[in-house]
Amino acid sequence: MPIGPDAWQAIRLTVELATLTTLCLLVLAAPLAWWLAFTASRWRAPISALVTLPLVLPPSVLGFYLLVAMGPQGPLGRLTQALGWGVWSFTFTGLLLGSIVFSLPFAVQPLQHAFEAMGRRPLEVAATLRAGPLDAFFTVTLPQARGGLLTAAILSFAHTVGEFGVVLMIGGNIPGQTRVVSTQIYGHVEAMEYAQAHALAGGMLLFSFAVLLALAWLRRGPARVLP
Repeated sequence: MPIGPDAWQAIRLTVELATLTTLCLLVLAAPLAWWLAFTASRWRAPISALVTLPLVLPPSVLGFYLLVAMGPQGPLGRLTQALGWGVWSFTFTGLLLGSIVFSLPFAVQPLQHAFEAMGRRPLEVAATLRAGPLDAFFTVTLPQARGGLLTAAILSFAHTVGEFGVVLMIGGNIPGQTRVVSTQIYGHVEAMEYAQAHALAGGMLLFSFAVLLALAWLRRGPARVLP
């Protein structure tokens, strides 16, 4: 069955949300993953647990607390209103913030593992060549961790595309504003429009398989170049 204009609108919004979420996460996750990989701070364990929390917390619970925080009486809601930005609940901006929080471990963990595998030695060598810490991070660390960066980007994008509970709690199902593919499928099922639901769900199934296949090829890559 051909995909209708409402479904294309949901697909466009989903791609936009996943792209922005992935870009924001790579910027935030890289320094956080580096810190978690090498810090000796006593705060490492609780912060690592906090970053990993979305992996085990039910999405509806996470979405509920984010909705409360962004609401008119919530701390974030009061801040955004004081700054003249309005309330972010049931908006695309709120959806983006929720997606960043929900997909954070999928960006941090691959980068953290890549940094730990690399160790401090490359930075020590860069320091002997008079490279500053920031310069060495961008010119040495990140290029050597490109496999982790690529994995983080793929997982963050795919996880954002597939999220449902958090986006439904925070954004609802507003056409053109917060209705993404997962909530579009939910709407079709509620209306017993199974043909339309099959078309979108089949596309999600193929997309998910392609992501897993790409990750499998990515992980096999280094093994082929080893002697």
